[in-house]
Amino acid sequence: MGERFDVVIAGAGPAGAQCARDLAGRDYDVLVLETEPENEFPRQSNKSTAGTFPSMMSSFSIPDDVVQHFTDSVVIESPNDHFEEHQAGAVMDFAKFKRFLVADGRDRGATYRFDSRATAPITEGGDTVGVRYDGDQEVYADVVVDATGPAAPLAKDLGVSDLERDHQAIGIEYEFENVHVDHSDYADCRDAMMLRLDHDLAPGGYAWLFHTGADTAKVGLCYIQNEYHSKRAKEGMTIDGYVDHWLETDPRFADAERIEGRQHRGSAHIQKPGRMVTDGFIAIGDTVPSIDPLWGEGIHKGMKSARAAAITIDSALTPTTPDTSADTLELYRDLWHRDVAPKAEARLLMTELLYFAENDRYDRLMADLRRTDTETLSEINGGNRLAFRKLLHLSDLPMLARFAKHRLSR
Repeated sequence: MGERFDVVIAGAGPAGAQCARDLAGRDYDVLVLETEPENEFPRQSNKSTAGTFPSMMSSFSIPDDVVQHFTDSVVIESPNDHFEEHQAGAVMDFAKFKRFLVADGRDRGATYRFDSRATAPITEGGDTVGVRYDGDQEVYADVVVDATGPAAPLAKDLGVSDLERDHQAIGIEYEFENVHVDHSDYADCRDAMMLRLDHDLAPGGYAWLFHTGADTAKVGLCYIQNEYHSKRAKEGMTIDGYVDHWLETDPRFADAERIEGRQHRGSAHIQKPGRMVTDGFIAIGDTVPSIDPLWGEGIHKGMKSARAAAITIDSALTPTTPDTSADTLELYRDLWHRDVAPKAEARLLMTELLYFAENDRYDRLMADLRRTDTETLSEINGGNRLAFRKLLHLSDLPMLARFAKHRLSR
């Protein structure tokens, strides 16, 4: 038998690295396998807008020096209107953030092995007992964690992953300078994270502009590759084409220049999770669909899933009677539904309806949001269906009927 650790984690993204931090801090012997070479980590293709809120920063002891810019508000734009909510936030430098998590995990005792691709789980008698990587290399552990994201090589092999292509969201982002974030024709996006609902720019999804200080900003868009996108998509238009269209038609970008080397692409799945564990194995982060379905925020969700996994593993590896059976590891599912994505099904339904609506309804939605009190908005964002109904009107009945018919026909 080869090397042995208490826990082996595949993937050094935010979820994998945070899980390693938590477990190493509890004195477990942890190995993290990461595909990328250390001198290239993280590659620019690894995308995240890295917009987050103080609750994440404080909960996970994230230092201010990974933040590009602190923001004061969240702006939601429609084609002809906008809504602004004063909410403190932070736009992080995603690369610095990921490197911090790795460095801090190492300081706590975690072992990192870069340029090491996890390819398959090692099983014995139905139990997951280790990981095969780089072809013929093997390492063993009491618990294996897949934090590789949508690739999910271990989870797929074990029948845990059920990620579906028609629930896959793809995104692209560039960083620019000379952006007119305070252009008079639009909402003032200074010190703001702005999300735009507009099918002409992001059919079946949304676009964003996150101010990163002075005249710089992160600009991008994403959409789910499903029927909500395809029925509105322009023939032959790629996601790059939609970004170019936005840049060419929005005067905020009239003088914008791309910052070299600051292009990011990525994907995630927006769907209900299926299985999350099996004997000796847990899937975390984007390996399980953890991203916020309404607004796409994934970092905090991924970090929470990492912590839920660490708590579960700590509970399973008791010194007297360690038990890594699927039944014991189901604690992770309970924590996931309680702490990571409560009311996930309701929020997914709201997301579907949001992307089903047309642009003119987005304009009316801005007025609806402005007349809604802060407490109700918080309840809506948390998946409260009764609160969500307060945004609906009698004139929405035809749309709701079409939406119900569409869902039944699938």
